Amino acid sequence: MLSGRRLDILDPSPLDVELSDIAHGLARVARWNGQTLGDYAFSVAQHSVLVLELFRAHNPEADNTAQLQALLHDAPEYVMGDIISPFKAAMGGNYKTVEDRLLGAIYLRFSLPATAGAALGKLIKKADREAAYFEAVHLAGFSAVEAQRFFGAPSLPTFDVDQFDRLIRPWPTREAQDRFIAACEAILPSA
Repeated sequence: MLSGRRLDILDPSPLDVELSDIAHGLARVARWNGQTLGDYAFSVAQHSVLVLELFRAHNPEADNTAQLQALLHDAPEYVMGDIISPFKAAMGGNYKTVEDRLLGAIYLRFSLPATAGAALGKLIKKADREAAYFEAVHLAGFSAVEAQRFFGAPSLPTFDVDQFDRLIRPWPTREAQDRFIAACEAILPSA
């Protein structure tokens, strides 16, 4: 890693996980295999911030631990990349085990429980699917009907136009990295 840490992907240690490495990697990993509109790829770092905002909108009472777990839900992709869901399903095997082990190490690094737990996991997944719906419609060329078929209809009205535009318009790599770090640091002091 750029921090100098040596992360063993098969047996990750929380001691080898650094926020700067996560943010750097996620800001450079494109969602939708890069098949999106805009001057920049829509990164996993930006997707993570969008998921956090949707999670907060649905769960205004969520504590900092839950918010941090929502932000970090795709953090293993800083090492593993973003593999599209149909390909993940076709791969099977140990992929999910390796991803879960890495996520557990990431959560432990930030003094979080190693797993989100079933109830919280469902809430995070809901925000993740809504983010995918908005990304599909606004960035990846899906019609609203097609996106609904794959991701379900969002249950929240869209944010105000300016706020939503700031979240969905692809950010340059450095901005995505900085905004991911800022979101994490805003939560961390109380997590």
